[in-house]
Amino acid sequence: MPRTRKDEFSLPADHHYLNCAYMTPLSRRVQAAGEAAIRRAAVPADIQTEDFFSGCDHVRELFARLINAPDPQRIAIIPSASYGLSAVARNTPMERGQNAVIVHHQFPSNVHIWRRKCETAGAELRVVRPPTDGPGCARAWNDAILEAIDGDTAVVAQGVVHWTDGTPFEVEAIASRAREVGAAFILDATQAVGAMPFDLQRVQPDALICAAYKWLTGPYSIGAAYFGSRYDDGTPLEETWMGRVGSEDFAALVEQSELYRPGALRYDMGEAANFILIPMFIEALEQLLEWGVENIQAYCRGLTRELIEEIAGERDPDGPEPVGHLFGFHVPAGVDPAELQARLCARQVFVSVRGDAIRVAPHIYNDAADIEALRAVLAECGMLASVAR
Repeated sequence: MPRTRKDEFSLPADHHYLNCAYMTPLSRRVQAAGEAAIRRAAVPADIQTEDFFSGCDHVRELFARLINAPDPQRIAIIPSASYGLSAVARNTPMERGQNAVIVHHQFPSNVHIWRRKCETAGAELRVVRPPTDGPGCARAWNDAILEAIDGDTAVVAQGVVHWTDGTPFEVEAIASRAREVGAAFILDATQAVGAMPFDLQRVQPDALICAAYKWLTGPYSIGAAYFGSRYDDGTPLEETWMGRVGSEDFAALVEQSELYRPGALRYDMGEAANFILIPMFIEALEQLLEWGVENIQAYCRGLTRELIEEIAGERDPDGPEPVGHLFGFHVPAGVDPAELQARLCARQVFVSVRGDAIRVAPHIYNDAADIEALRAVLAECGMLASVAR
């Protein structure tokens, strides 16, 4: 049975940190890896030529295992989700009269880039809003996304779950519909991969972008991205020397090869070998694989199931299964959001406000006491029987 890993983190004992969707606390292992990497970087003579490539390749292998990608060379090292999405947008053709389909209030990085792309191309940006509130929202929203995709759709870009309230999207069905019309299907998986099982070979997105500092339990300013065959001949955002064939031979760099390395390696950010962040990222990915993503999701479901039912009532039996690691609820009339936030902070309960939702995001370092601390505040505010998701 999955168990808490609270003792593997350095969170203060009086903190009820239910906010991994904001930023992960670093585990003791990841923190130690960073400290060791800083000490190593202090002696650059110890950094060898192969070290510029071996760490990145290890990240590729680990991330590929995490998402069930068959070829690690299709994984690029990126500094942020917006960087990966910008590389995708740069290499996704779009013409006047076409459209891009996104969902309402999704994360800004996956909105701004497509808004600019549509403006430049003279294309339509289709923003799919949830047609209903309440128990049937997820089902209706997924249906609306499928209906918005047509023969003029050039790209469908969205998350695996909605970042504000955890609404699950049926990405296999949406990906299949995108393939039917020849549209690129782009996933920002930052709020899903690492906390819930994801099978890339089942979903088959054209690209998948993931920042490390949330559910991958890694450091800030690094991440990983999968680029499918649609982007094999693309132009990267940076013309890096490490992205070229023969870059492993430092003595021959003066030859300045014009050929890119295979797969997604051309899309690596500059200085991808970061000798501090890469070791931390490796440690984070290794610990996730050891814990088992399915165990993390099962543990979070066990923690949150009763509270979600108290808040939202019975779920829609025809809708997708709610996720356990991220859920949101709306503050009802008569409850002052500022007062609610103040009460939560006073009890050292840390959650986020995103849009009109209070977002709760537990992880394997949480336990029942953290959920009870949140429940106590909600009960004081009279919310448990009155809030609709």
